[in-house]
Amino acid sequence: MEQNRKGGIAMSRGVVAAMKEIQFERGTVRGVRVHVLPTDQFKTFAISAYVGRPLEEDSVTSTALIPFVLRRGSKSYPETKQFRERLDDLYGAGFGFDVYKRGDYQMVQFRMDVIHDDFVSSPESLLGQALQFLGEAVTQPAREDGKLVRKYIETEKATVRKKLEAIINDKIRYAAERCIEEMCSGEPYRLHPLGKIEDLAGLDDSSLSAAYGSWLKQAPIDIYVVGDTTLEDVLPLVSQYFVIERTEETAYNLKADHRQVHEVKEVVERLDVNQGKLNMGLRIPTSYGDDTYPAALMYNGILGGYPHAKLFTNVREKASLAYYASSRLDGHKGILTIQSGIEIANYEKAVAIIKEQLQAMKEGRISETELQQTKAMITGHLRELQDSAFELIAFDFNNRLSGAERTVPTLIQAIENTTPAHIQDMADRVALDTIYFLTDSKGGQ
Repeated sequence: MEQNRKGGIAMSRGVVAAMKEIQFERGTVRGVRVHVLPTDQFKTFAISAYVGRPLEEDSVTSTALIPFVLRRGSKSYPETKQFRERLDDLYGAGFGFDVYKRGDYQMVQFRMDVIHDDFVSSPESLLGQALQFLGEAVTQPAREDGKLVRKYIETEKATVRKKLEAIINDKIRYAAERCIEEMCSGEPYRLHPLGKIEDLAGLDDSSLSAAYGSWLKQAPIDIYVVGDTTLEDVLPLVSQYFVIERTEETAYNLKADHRQVHEVKEVVERLDVNQGKLNMGLRIPTSYGDDTYPAALMYNGILGGYPHAKLFTNVREKASLAYYASSRLDGHKGILTIQSGIEIANYEKAVAIIKEQLQAMKEGRISETELQQTKAMITGHLRELQDSAFELIAFDFNNRLSGAERTVPTLIQAIENTTPAHIQDMADRVALDTIYFLTDSKGGQ
């Protein structure tokens, strides 16, 4: 790091050049994309399998339920107890999954990590055994009478129901989801990645088995392996253990729909709450793969991404109008959301002062401290990515989704090169779309 006369802390070209060169090897097996990062940096193998499909009303709930059922058992280990004990046999290998959104796609990500063979006395390759376990879990689940196991489906329907109900009970999360629903009312993005409670009852062993078959056959699939191995070693393992009847590669079509805002939508919802939840949704005309994405990252960071940002400093600290105030950017969708918790009587004041922060960004009122602290926070996080195998995987997968050819060092350099003028230009094109306020049921605001 060096001190830059014009901009405080900056990363020198030498430091960027000295960062690790990340180069995935790539191939395909029966339409499944395989990405391998050969490295001896880690003592484990990190494996991720991404299965994505467009967010759709008719399939969002069944797709969300599928991985919950798949975690209960596989062809070789059909009982859940056997399935979990097999992980213990693999020296305590980790296995899990997430269901989330990337733009207008619903993503299911399976993760597995297993220790490298050099550190244990295993007669067989642990990487091979881990890929066999994951491959069977995803493509050869436990069945009865040719269908997914009914008792697992019913149990996991209850699990998903509880997770959706937990959102309703957590008013911060509820307000964030409701703001998105209102803002994107005519778009797939309005759908929650875990689906809809009312659709769970209609899913049984027949309908979910059919949905699973369609999902596995049609969805884009990417398999990542990071560790001391090669693509040449991994491809035959994927071919052997990921049994999928498909021949063609299925591609993502992730294009952000940058909609024009003609009128700000204002929504007030009343529930039994003691604290108001004020959320705002903004359209930001950039996407992860665009050259302007670094400016969008800086805009979000200065506005509300960090404790030094304008929302936290001015709305919470100076004006004492909010218990919390922050912003979040979805670069794949081109949406920025603001979240705050306020006294119900302070609604008008809070809206006004948040709008003042948006206007300050448009006018380029960005201090040197805000600029440099935000650069330091973003670039620090990016440098830390290179110390985590799963973060490296996530970064590369975001590139694949968006069509970007971006590395961690080049993104760091782009952040360092971002000027207040770049951020102001981005601010000029950000448009407030929706104001959502969750208030009490007693007729406050």
